[in-house]
Amino acid sequence: MTLAILFFVAVTLLFLDFTGTIHAWLGWVAKVQFLPALLAVNTGVVIALVLLTLLAGRVYCSVICPLGVFQDVVSWLSGRRRKKKWRFTYSRPLPWLRCTVLVLFVAAMLAGVGSFVALLDPYSAYGRIASNLFAPVYAWGNNALAWMAERADSYAFYETSVWMRGLPTLVIAIVTLVVVVVLAWRGGRTYCNTVCPVGTVLGFLSRFALFRVSIDADKCKECGLCARKCKASCIDVKNHTIDYSRCVDCMDCLDACRHDALHYKRHKQNAALDVNGNGKAGDEGVDSSRRTFLTVTAAVAASEALKAQEKKVDGGLAVIEDKVAPKRATRIVPPGAEGQKHFYQHCTGCQLCVSVCPNEVLRPSTGLLTLMQPEMSYERGYCRPECNKCSEVCPAGAIKPITVADKVSTHIGHAVWVKKNCVPLTDGVECGNCARHCPVGAIQMVPSNPSDPASVKIPVVNDERCIGCGACENLCPARPFSAIYVEGYEKHHID
Repeated sequence: MTLAILFFVAVTLLFLDFTGTIHAWLGWVAKVQFLPALLAVNTGVVIALVLLTLLAGRVYCSVICPLGVFQDVVSWLSGRRRKKKWRFTYSRPLPWLRCTVLVLFVAAMLAGVGSFVALLDPYSAYGRIASNLFAPVYAWGNNALAWMAERADSYAFYETSVWMRGLPTLVIAIVTLVVVVVLAWRGGRTYCNTVCPVGTVLGFLSRFALFRVSIDADKCKECGLCARKCKASCIDVKNHTIDYSRCVDCMDCLDACRHDALHYKRHKQNAALDVNGNGKAGDEGVDSSRRTFLTVTAAVAASEALKAQEKKVDGGLAVIEDKVAPKRATRIVPPGAEGQKHFYQHCTGCQLCVSVCPNEVLRPSTGLLTLMQPEMSYERGYCRPECNKCSEVCPAGAIKPITVADKVSTHIGHAVWVKKNCVPLTDGVECGNCARHCPVGAIQMVPSNPSDPASVKIPVVNDERCIGCGACENLCPARPFSAIYVEGYEKHHID
């Protein structure tokens, strides 16, 4: 329980921390999550989790997985009600439902339907809940402290903006939260043992675990206390069996038994053994489905974002019109992603990179096939060359670690000038904002009329130098559409 609380708090802090400092200490807790580790081809972590399951059962689900621990918290709160302490009962397994969800999950990954994959991955589901629902509350609390500190002439806190990064993702986070809370409040680990594909895979492995909870039939009085305490609803007292594919090794049943009939001990590696280890088959208690351990190897995509922008005031008088995102022919993925193909195959849509982006460039996609995966857009800021936060925190390898030096030489897109929106031509005044703020000097201002050096100057983009950071698009004064915007590259290239 102590380990579960520590893991849960650590993962939650990763999504709440807008400074990015906590990731330096606790970033590893995101990288030991099952699906991100699998997609990142983090062989050591995957092997460790598989061996842990084969040794001790579904410890991952009860200790490491944040969504699993969150369900336990909700279930515990539900159990605090009077006469609800012993509220569970044995339920027959639903192997057909679990297998169907797993098959659809793998098929969606292979077909590139990343939105469905992102919906079901437990770590990513909790990440969306934390980043879309918990993080704003945390940020508002921080801003309240900053407001009070400022009036006490202290700057220990600073304000951060709170904005809706994507309406579809917010709605999905709310729906996921409601479903998980209702199921956990009423039935404990119902979600884990009917919907979660990671739970199904690890449940298959846990049937062969070396150490398991066992029922001593000679001592058992069939009082049913263990089954009424089992949040996984996997203990069949009448037949003295336990469905190990659903058991999450919480050990609550050991505390509930008053006759010393339950023990956590070593078992022979035989899937047909009953919980007593005497060779008796327990088809009622063991998931009878003959599934093969399916390796999950593809993932989610990145696309359009829903803008939610704050109003700005020029000189305290005129309200500046919000910018509108341009329709890009090619979406922009972050430096370190190597390109769209690699990014789409590895991203789980957990929103961790969105949470830590200090420039508010990353936001969830609203595209049907790429729903909830991050994409880059420059209405609120631009991708500063000195920042590599997203590459530091990505647990799935969708954004590989990249140094600041390498980032400056990585081309993720190129700027495109839109003549009809350019202020010098529409208003007849000098501007040059795009050239002035380009960090790599890829934009130069030249006379709009080559035969008249005194004519207003317009920008010319050197595609070979442009890295696609979006500074020109973000800082362009034209409204609502910028006079210069960035088109992404399907595959990044490095100088």
